[in-house]
Amino acid sequence: MNSRYRFRKAANYLNLATPLGLLISMAGGATRRPGPDGLVLAYGYRYRFPVAGAFTVGNVVLTRADTLDERLIRHESRHATQWAWCAGLPMLPLYLLSMLVSVLLCGHQASYNVFERLAGLDDGGYPRAPLRWRRRR
Repeated sequence: MNSRYRFRKAANYLNLATPLGLLISMAGGATRRPGPDGLVLAYGYRYRFPVAGAFTVGNVVLTRADTLDERLIRHESRHATQWAWCAGLPMLPLYLLSMLVSVLLCGHQASYNVFERLAGLDDGGYPRAPLRWRRRR
């Protein structure tokens, strides 16, 4: 494993994000498997919240699906790095605030969410919604 992924893995354990992700995966009945670059892929998550094809907490990628495609894993891997750089749990309120800003700007939770943009909107399967004040009526 590349040294930057080893750093990310260690940082996300120390900042408690990965232990939280593992706890969420257990509570959600997900089956955990080792993934690329130190990720833990948790398949079969049973809860409907959050509404997403997958979501990441620390180095744990959770999904209701049985498989994930490579592009989505790359996208979620970038979120794992964001968890490390945000020092873990502060990522939650920062992400929620960014989601709110995006909804206010364009009506979609991801299109102008800085975390989703940095993780790659296309890889995450998100649209590029126009700003509300630029829409033609």
